[in-house]
Amino acid sequence: MKSRERFASRLGFILISAGCSVGLGDVWRFPYITGQYGGGIFVLIYLICIFAIGLPIMTMELAVGRASQKSIATSFHVMEKKGQKWHLMGYLGIAGNYLLMMFYTTVAGWMLAYFYKFMIGQFGGLNTQQVGEVFGSLIANPLEMFIWMAITTVFCFGVCSLGLQEGVEKVTKVMMVLLLAIIIVLAVKSMTLPNASEGLKFYLLPDFSRVQEKGIWETIFAALSQAFFTLSLGIGSMAIFGSYIDKDRNLFHESANIASLDTLISLLAGLIIFPACFAFSVDPGEGPGLVFVTLPNIINSMAGGRIWGSLFFIYMTFAAYSTVIAVFENIIAFAMDLWGWSRKKASIINMFLMILLSLPCVLGFNVLSWFQPLGKGTNILDLEDFILSYNLLPIGSLIYLLFCVTRYGWGFDNYLKEVNTGEGIKLPRAFKGYFQWVLPIIIIIVLIQGYINFFS
Repeated sequence: MKSRERFASRLGFILISAGCSVGLGDVWRFPYITGQYGGGIFVLIYLICIFAIGLPIMTMELAVGRASQKSIATSFHVMEKKGQKWHLMGYLGIAGNYLLMMFYTTVAGWMLAYFYKFMIGQFGGLNTQQVGEVFGSLIANPLEMFIWMAITTVFCFGVCSLGLQEGVEKVTKVMMVLLLAIIIVLAVKSMTLPNASEGLKFYLLPDFSRVQEKGIWETIFAALSQAFFTLSLGIGSMAIFGSYIDKDRNLFHESANIASLDTLISLLAGLIIFPACFAFSVDPGEGPGLVFVTLPNIINSMAGGRIWGSLFFIYMTFAAYSTVIAVFENIIAFAMDLWGWSRKKASIINMFLMILLSLPCVLGFNVLSWFQPLGKGTNILDLEDFILSYNLLPIGSLIYLLFCVTRYGWGFDNYLKEVNTGEGIKLPRAFKGYFQWVLPIIIIIVLIQGYINFFS
């Protein structure tokens, strides 16, 4: 039997795992949700949620991956007791990874498109309305959207086809280091804009009046769900990296490193967005349009806007691509684990399949815009995101949790032993009660409240 591939270095593991969770949730969704829920107080609640919920589930995914030496497609098969049905989770995980990429490749393509448009100077001399129209014309053009999505898919599968160490690890390391460098440069630039201090105050100082306006429970739930979704937990996209690491480092310590790096990038994204919004009198809580309409307008009106715009969108592209490469690695591992395919064969077949599966999202903004599955004004991307974010991620996380902490699954003792194998800060046994009784209730609340919010 062929031995499991391994990371070349511990840094590679941390950067790739962080790259999987560092995505558009950090650099796109986090700033505008923070803006909507009162800045500093939301950030504080969010940090508590990351370490109270995200971190435990991450250790569980990694532990199942490392103990089974498999992707989610077959890990539960290997670890469940005879006659149990935990392996059904494998199908949910496979579906979740494909579904995530069916719309994520399109959004990652938008980032690359905007990088290209800034680089060639397409925004030069445009007024506020014309900058807004650039995004409208991009999503109205199915061919242009298809090209950017296809470039994203081909490039990222190409990286994965080169192997874990030579492709995924090498490329992601470079992207993550550049991402961190660019984000720091952009944050410094943003914080030196006129009136930037007002943006920093809004972002970093708690404002209880904004919380009262939204309601404390609403704010806590928004922080809970953001913490949950930013780490992409519940569909085994982290578990695969557990299967690639040795037993010399313990998983609690490594999970804390990954969650900390992911959170740092979220916080740095806010240092770019809030000072810039306040410098140009823009509402930072204005939703997803912030990145494609508002920020290009802000950047355009700055001296050297073409350079700053190119830098901002290559940073956004790296954030998106690091996630795409990580999830594609998982998708390739499914075919290798289930059918024994070679890495090259799994990459090529999945590349064509993924381009095909991403078409509904691309066409949902133009040719199929009449199809509004979740009510007026919605599109296919909204449907795909709803199935994943409001269903598969919380349900998958709950299954991982129950498998790891109950006697009907792997059991808490086995899980704890796996997590604490190797050097590093150990996970205390004292958390057993919290994991068994409190965490499941929190995840069920996230699931139910998500439905209530969505349909009301």
